[in-house]
Amino acid sequence: MTRASEFPPPFAAGEFVAEPTDPADERIEVGVLIVGAGPAGLACAVRLGQLLEEHPDVAERLGEVPVAVVEKGKQPGSHLLSGAVVNPRALRRLFKDRKRIDELPLHGPVHGESVYVLTQRTALPIPPPPTMRNEGNYLASLSQLGRFLADEAEEAGAMILPETSAAKLLVADGRVQGIRTGDKGRGRGGEELSNFEPGSDLVARVTVLAEGTQGHLTGAALDRFGLASEYPQTWELAVKEVWRVPKPLDRIVHTMGWPLRTAAKYREFGGSFIYPLGEGMLTIGMVVGLDYRDAALSVHDLLQELKTHPKIRRLLEGGERVEWGAKTIQSGGFLALPKRLHAPGLLLAGEGPGFVNVPTLKGIHYAIETGRLAAEAAYRALQRGEAPGRAGALASYDEAVRSSYVWRDLEEVRNMRQVFGRGFFVGGALASLMTLTKGRVPAGPIRTEPDTGHELFQTERAVRYPAPDGKLVFDKLSSVFASGNRTRDDQPSHIRIQTSVPRALGELWERMCPAQVYEVGEAEGDGNVRVQVTPSNCVQCGAITAKGGRLTPPEGGSGPEYKNA
Repeated sequence: MTRASEFPPPFAAGEFVAEPTDPADERIEVGVLIVGAGPAGLACAVRLGQLLEEHPDVAERLGEVPVAVVEKGKQPGSHLLSGAVVNPRALRRLFKDRKRIDELPLHGPVHGESVYVLTQRTALPIPPPPTMRNEGNYLASLSQLGRFLADEAEEAGAMILPETSAAKLLVADGRVQGIRTGDKGRGRGGEELSNFEPGSDLVARVTVLAEGTQGHLTGAALDRFGLASEYPQTWELAVKEVWRVPKPLDRIVHTMGWPLRTAAKYREFGGSFIYPLGEGMLTIGMVVGLDYRDAALSVHDLLQELKTHPKIRRLLEGGERVEWGAKTIQSGGFLALPKRLHAPGLLLAGEGPGFVNVPTLKGIHYAIETGRLAAEAAYRALQRGEAPGRAGALASYDEAVRSSYVWRDLEEVRNMRQVFGRGFFVGGALASLMTLTKGRVPAGPIRTEPDTGHELFQTERAVRYPAPDGKLVFDKLSSVFASGNRTRDDQPSHIRIQTSVPRALGELWERMCPAQVYEVGEAEGDGNVRVQVTPSNCVQCGAITAKGGRLTPPEGGSGPEYKNA
């Protein structure tokens, strides 16, 4: 049997932590630096703008750029992908009397919901489980919401730096001092091209990492400051499509069961979502836990198979696919949260440290709330007589998060994801018990294994995936095109894997990747196979990091260009 953990990538977190290298007079200085223009980072920027508007003396002390937001995508929203059904609680707290909910780019409240357990030909309706009830929540495109929040942040005084990757965490004298941005204009072998631009040291009094799933510098910070939980982080992979359809969908739909297998040996946890997305549009997606064992499983192809179900096919009839995307979701939950959410000069917010509630399929409002709380903690540490780099100066952030509904919500479902490793039916029964007792049963934590630790096997599952027809069922390469992928073909590879591995692992990567980045080549003399990598296909979903490789930041501006995802 093969495990992905037996073939770790050529990667060390320490190589992405360094001291500033630019001369002091050439460094770019800002007051508060936020890495990531997602809901957490932008909420942090908006709240800081509100506070600095009320206290201009503090803003003046922070210099010409009090708040800066670094975003690796082409623009804010380019890399944001989610269902999305949004709990408006955090948005109301963020904007208070400044904005009404109906002024935000949301597609209206949820008017109804249905949950089905599928077999290959039938759909059994069941009452929505308590964790999946969405009364009072709103429908949204996360990429559109991100662009709106970016406009609000800029209006509040933040400087947003798009197409800028955060390559290294700058640490000196025991405190985080900012980041080093990635180089641009290097060739495939790392050579400097005619348009080469070196990265720069961006230094700040407080650095907020709000990178989202698979946060590159978040991982480096957890390692450098010993913040990681004793329980491993785990992930799901979501693949979704946006469709223009002739018949509007009047409710949200979730499915469980087929095309996933329910037996415990497969460890196939997940389901689908189908949400209205404005007039004449809907979004459909498949989410699967990355602790599965069958090397033949492909989440992209499971979504294509799902669409052939009679009930699902009817929703899409006469429609047209207009966008596609993929992203991992952190699912370790409460147990995998860092021991601390701060270090000298540093705060961690949003999905990067793990603020996602997989049983309720929610994380956006947690990102916005933790971003807001991070802003308030940073502001407190910037008062006269305080030093953000002092040990404990930012500890009020931990206190605020632990006192918030975010912490309470995640604690109640702390063991719910883990029990589905025992199979769909046993896991469902145990999850119901946990819901009834608000997480009090079982009293202690259930052991979590990393996604890379499960033994792999190979089946003939792939022969049942439907053949692409370009109308209902699509292949991976046409889907990458539908993501608006902008990655330059000749830039250095941002993917690290061992390229000589057992066939089961090579085939796992090939099938798992929704963007056809990995291809199993010829067998080698030692029985392994050679894995070829096409990094320009990558949409930066992060699945490879969960299953035995490592994604590092590509050149700024690379990756997908989501508009409605």
